[in-house]
Amino acid sequence: MKNIEKQKAIKLRQIGRTYSEILKEIPIAKSTLSLWLREVGLSKKQVQKITQKRIEGQKRGAQAQKNKRINKQKEIIESAQYDIKSISNRELWLIGIALYWAEGSKEKEYRTTSRTAFSNSDPRMILIFIKWIRECLGISMDDIYADLYIHESHKGNVDTVIGKWSEILKLPRAFIRHAYFKKNKINTKRRNTGALYIGLLRVNIKSSSDLNRKITGWINGVCNNCGIV
Repeated sequence: MKNIEKQKAIKLRQIGRTYSEILKEIPIAKSTLSLWLREVGLSKKQVQKITQKRIEGQKRGAQAQKNKRINKQKEIIESAQYDIKSISNRELWLIGIALYWAEGSKEKEYRTTSRTAFSNSDPRMILIFIKWIRECLGISMDDIYADLYIHESHKGNVDTVIGKWSEILKLPRAFIRHAYFKKNKINTKRRNTGALYIGLLRVNIKSSSDLNRKITGWINGVCNNCGIV
């Protein structure tokens, strides 16, 4: 029986089967198979065929692992989002303060007058900020406008990008008043440089220096009540 299996293994190898494929047909130890086949010569074409099969197998394995990670990521995110229930006005107010603390413009010692402005490239964050200033601060849309900051290599796409922002925000294109161009860095590591690139939007509130100071007070209040000096 062993001799028959050995001869079968040799024939399978000679037609370009990989060790894994042979072991599926002949249930023996891999070390035994290696011993049987160590003197089996293969043509260059057969070696290339086996190598290609090995590479394809590795790609399939890598893709399977990637799909597994993606599915796990999706499952965790979908499950976690239900941890957030309805959000009260006060909770939205606190969320807005935290967002502004992170991404809003602040007064400096060298710039004591600064309007309330919020900048980000994430449309969802911009939408939450607009919701915050309208519902929690009572700011009219007539007192809000935006500026677009985009890399100079995308000058030709400005109209398209403004259209995308307008569609996302469900606001007229005129909401974005100006486009400013940023110089590209030679050795940039940014990956969002293709069709998905929509630059950065800065939402401004007219005549809002005092509001900016008030928000600073709210931020200080958050720190005080969290025990942060």
